Amino acid sequence: MKAKDIYIAHPQTDEQSKALKAFLQALKIKFEIPGDKDYNPEFVKKVLESRQQAKDGKVTRVKKENLKEFLGL
Repeated sequence: MKAKDIYIAHPQTDEQSKALKAFLQALKIKFEIPGDKDYNPEFVKKVLESRQQAKDGKVTRVKKENLKEFLGL
């Protein structure tokens, strides 16, 4: 038996999620359910602000031929 096997499941419904969780608990298998709490709140805030800026059109567009100049290369 391998000690470091990792399985990633993608339940598509709430029912599947609950059943999978119950199954793992019944077999006493350690598991974790990552979520938004894993992200630094400041990082999330910056990402949401950037998305809003993009929606508002507050972006810088650079043509391919000007890319090196824009990047200072």
